[in-house]
Amino acid sequence: MTGYFSAISLAICLCSWGKMPTFSCYMKALLRAMLAGMLVFAGWMAGTATARASEVVVIPIKGEISQARFFFLRRALKEAERASAQAVILDMDTYGGELDACVAMQKALAQSKRRTLAYINPNAGSAGALIAVSTHEIYMAPVSAIGAAAPVTATGQDLTETLKDKQVSFLSSYFASVAENNGHNPEIAEAFINKNKGVVIGGQTIHEKGSVLTLSAQEAVKRIAGKPVLAEGIASSVGDLLKQAKLEGVVRHVEPTGFEVLAFWITALSPLFLLGGILGAYLEIKMPGLALAGILSAVCFGIFFMGHYIAGLAGWEAPVLFLIGLALVLSELLIHPGTILPGLLGAALMATSLVWAMVDRYPGSPLMPDASALFRPLLNLAAAVGLATIFIYFLAKYLPKTPFFHGLVLSAHNPAGPSLSPQKSEFTQLPVGAEGVARTILRPSGKAEFGHALHDVITGGQFVDPGARVRVVAVEGARIVVEELPS
Repeated sequence: MTGYFSAISLAICLCSWGKMPTFSCYMKALLRAMLAGMLVFAGWMAGTATARASEVVVIPIKGEISQARFFFLRRALKEAERASAQAVILDMDTYGGELDACVAMQKALAQSKRRTLAYINPNAGSAGALIAVSTHEIYMAPVSAIGAAAPVTATGQDLTETLKDKQVSFLSSYFASVAENNGHNPEIAEAFINKNKGVVIGGQTIHEKGSVLTLSAQEAVKRIAGKPVLAEGIASSVGDLLKQAKLEGVVRHVEPTGFEVLAFWITALSPLFLLGGILGAYLEIKMPGLALAGILSAVCFGIFFMGHYIAGLAGWEAPVLFLIGLALVLSELLIHPGTILPGLLGAALMATSLVWAMVDRYPGSPLMPDASALFRPLLNLAAAVGLATIFIYFLAKYLPKTPFFHGLVLSAHNPAGPSLSPQKSEFTQLPVGAEGVARTILRPSGKAEFGHALHDVITGGQFVDPGARVRVVAVEGARIVVEELPS
């Protein structure tokens, strides 16, 4: 407020300075007034900046560490930077998560110019422990623990021996350097990851090799030679932490935005959105022209890709690959049916794009993900396909018998009578040039009546309405190709 009132005082002096009895002084008065206004505005901005600089920003890191959490942390750190906040506190309760998201969060913290503190409330396991040592100071709740950061697969299983050795070697060295750079004991960070690392401080054995290190709050705050093993103190709450860390000012809690929360849920419910997309596509094929099922499929796949894009797991390449695959499948169905290859290639591209959107790759890993990185995406896709198969079986069995289905199909346009009774098609008796009537919509396949028999037919890609006259242009075994006759 001092800067604000000083600016007002100076502005008043400027406005009252000198005499302006004539019209020739009006311009000088206007300039002085403009200068005074600018000074008042500058003083107000200085006062606002001073007020915001007293903020302490609290960022919750709760649940699984993921790319979506990283984007939330990065956004919150930018807000703290713009506000010139005096400190940032990570309120942590996590058992770990994705390694690449953990490394990304460490790098974001390293770029921050603010004083950063981690409050373990009450857990910082695995990737959470590595994020904690990426801050300048660590405080712990009375009942809390930190550590056990050995790398594992997405399902919690051990990595293969070769990959595990590589990951442990890289991560232990990397986060030991991170810890030392932030004033923590690098051997503690290394022991979090490497079970073959023992820790001795000041002649006291803190941890013997043979297992990864986990510290309780009481073990972490133990002081040896005047320095804590890891944590600065035990705090019962964020308010208690502020007192111990000598932080004063307004405390502002930053929460995830709606889109960030949405990304959390979409990535967690991936199999359900895949299920909705597959079922919608099936119903659109079985009931062409309904449109609602096709819209449902497009919406489900769109939400799936949007959520993974927001979460940072998928770029634009995944949905583009999906659309290319979809175009190939549609070309197989509508333009050159029976060629098989475009349809198979398109289906493969669509499946690949769905899996690729869910893949979590380790830092420095090759372009092609390994089996551990593919396990969860393939499991999600398999679950969606399995559930879709079950639903499709029951839909195919019971849906045609429901009034809803009869209200949608074109059976009302088919005249009743024995001529529409299903009969065995005698394909060899249909010569090229035979004329008949389409009894269902040909889109491009359907049924046409020749004489008093129904035959499965297909067009060259054109749509033909029921009741239109058609002519056989080719007979290829069981495949009858027809064209619409001019009306």
